[in-house]
Amino acid sequence: MKLDIGCGKNKKEGFTGVDQYAMDGVDVVLNVAKDRWPWEDGSVEEAHCSHFLEHLDATERIHFYNELYRVLKVGGRATIITPHWASNRAYGDPTHKWPPVAEMGFFYLKKEWRDSQAPHTDVKWNPSGYSCDFDAVWGYSFSPELANRNQEYVQFALQNYKEAAQDLHANLTKRA
Repeated sequence: MKLDIGCGKNKKEGFTGVDQYAMDGVDVVLNVAKDRWPWEDGSVEEAHCSHFLEHLDATERIHFYNELYRVLKVGGRATIITPHWASNRAYGDPTHKWPPVAEMGFFYLKKEWRDSQAPHTDVKWNPSGYSCDFDAVWGYSFSPELANRNQEYVQFALQNYKEAAQDLHANLTKRA
């Protein structure tokens, strides 16, 4: 099974469309930010979530990640795409919730990191904390003006210029 979470009318081909609103392309109407997801533990091989996570607040994101972890198979992957926090795209839509999605947030998804750096965020210490354990890697889609620039300039722009990165692309893999 493959899930396209927050798909709206743009469900990925070959995926089950999940959204809180019933519309064309949505197969399962579900509030993934608050409800228990209807899929069995370890039953999903892949998930896709593009330009949805930024519509959840911090507590809702924790629930989202914990449920995603629960339903993914070990080794299952999820792609998460959000506006980059330093892009106007992150702030232009009034339905986006605070805080903006940032790279640092992906560290919290790995239990080993939480245990050593932020144990108060783990469900062991905080009933509304993280119970997931993902490996995460991320990258960016850049402003078109950077398309033909060398890697050193792109890195400099990413660190110093607003609007250099447009989107944040993360790939999560469920650990055993």
